[in-house]
Amino acid sequence: MTRQLGEIWVYLSATPLLGLTVTLLAYLLAYRFYERVRFNPLANPVAIAVVLLVLVLTVTRTPYATYFEGAQFVHFLLGPATVALALPLYDQRTKLKRLWVPLTLGLTAGVLTAIVSAVGIAWALGASRQTLLSLAPKSVTTPIAMGIAEKIGGLPSLTAVFVILTGMTGAIIARPLLNALGVDAHPTRGFAVGVAAHGIGTARAFQVSEEMGAFAGLAMGLTALLTAFIAPWLAPWLVNLAY
Repeated sequence: MTRQLGEIWVYLSATPLLGLTVTLLAYLLAYRFYERVRFNPLANPVAIAVVLLVLVLTVTRTPYATYFEGAQFVHFLLGPATVALALPLYDQRTKLKRLWVPLTLGLTAGVLTAIVSAVGIAWALGASRQTLLSLAPKSVTTPIAMGIAEKIGGLPSLTAVFVILTGMTGAIIARPLLNALGVDAHPTRGFAVGVAAHGIGTARAFQVSEEMGAFAGLAMGLTALLTAFIAPWLAPWLVNLAY
């Protein structure tokens, strides 16, 4: 059995299938565990899958470049998956028309808070100028966040790490935090999660209900759009003010 597994690994390691296979298996195992613990937010499948992937790549001494040759296929699907969020959103169009004023105000407040708090807290803890600029777009989906970071002088690779950590943290603490605040309406909960925790939070929202997921998807898209306009001038201004 061990020999067979070794042969399979040798075969996969020589093809782009390695990254794709390992990524899917890691997430499948993480999600099974997530189901076994009755969807406890502390057992976030993305966080567990990341840990499993790091362990596998470390133990097998597989270079990240080799892994990403296959994993990039999953990365490519982020775009179509984001566009597909328009379908459940269309089903909620009546509520969107009725709630556009509070949603707009909440979106603006959320984007400004995300940028200012990230830069402010990191500055207070002694982070470097480049780290502050890398942190500014951490609440939007990865491709857009990396593009913003590169434009304003941050490190795109560091921004990607912050984005993933932000999404996992938001998906874990959103439910208990919103429960503690007495927020019960699914549109409100979904929108809040989408603004704060982008794609990972949106995936968690869809597990609760289609309505919650639709509003989270709307928030994720609008947050990325608004951040792309605001961050390039607000983040450098805050950093210059701090230093």
